[in-house]
Amino acid sequence: MIRTALAAAAFSLLAVTGALANPGSQDPAKVPAGNYVLDKRHASLLVKVPHMGGFSKFTMRFDRLDGSFAYEPATWATTKVTITADPTSINTGLPDFDKTIAGPSYFDSAKYPAITFVSTKAEGADGKGTVSGDLTFHGVTKPVVLDVTFNGVGPGMMGAGTRIGFSGTTHLKRSDFGVTTMSQFAGDDLDLLFEVEFVKK
Repeated sequence: MIRTALAAAAFSLLAVTGALANPGSQDPAKVPAGNYVLDKRHASLLVKVPHMGGFSKFTMRFDRLDGSFAYEPATWATTKVTITADPTSINTGLPDFDKTIAGPSYFDSAKYPAITFVSTKAEGADGKGTVSGDLTFHGVTKPVVLDVTFNGVGPGMMGAGTRIGFSGTTHLKRSDFGVTTMSQFAGDDLDLLFEVEFVKK
């Protein structure tokens, strides 16, 4: 009887917590001003590359991301977001191959220890838009455009703090950044998919 009551109470608490944590608005003007940092536990960056002409898209993940920005609702379109990925954190599910990808033949992470994106402008409405910026990868900086969905702003767990979330994609050619090794086995076109959440400090 006691166990059943405790289970019911826990379920009720989880239900209330979930309701409190739902995004409340997709309007960037309703995001509170302040400094935001990436919630690293709720951030992912996947890279898909065609294998041998397109039999499949080999998928990799960066396990270590970081990022932040200062936000002002009146000037949200010029918010400067900085995101970094640690190239040594590449995860293919094959540990030996991870070392090869991070090594001098591909990412050359000893020489280029960070992959960095710095935004220059944002555009959009109704939760959909683009974020333009400069991507520095393998020692080369190129402009890129991200297709982004603003998933919304709302309270954090137990109603504490402010949390915002985004989903997005972009498309790159690795040869534009000087990564051309093993081109007979891996395609030039990369699809990037990301899911990120930021919390207000």
